[in-house]
Amino acid sequence: MLIPISITEKAEAEIKHIIANKNIPADYSLRVGVKGGGCGGMSYALGFDKPKPEDQQFELDGIQVLIEKKHYMFLMGMQIDFFDGDEARGFTFINPDIPKRHDL
Repeated sequence: MLIPISITEKAEAEIKHIIANKNIPADYSLRVGVKGGGCGGMSYALGFDKPKPEDQQFELDGIQVLIEKKHYMFLMGMQIDFFDGDEARGFTFINPDIPKRHDL
């Protein structure tokens, strides 16, 4: 099966840190998904959850990942990154098929 997403080294390190330090149960995996639109379009979601029958399951760099089948096409090619700046900290989703503002 083709894995639709990738995870940067910084995001991988932060996810593993969360799993180790936030008492995530061993039978939970990282859930990656989308939330419906409105005028802003799709937004992306990360969390930890138990597998469900409608999930695609795979492993990325030692991290068990779940994606609901109906979200699969919206996540194709997406890269998950983590930033830790002076004013903000968190995960970000990067779609390489959409040019960045400075690329326009």
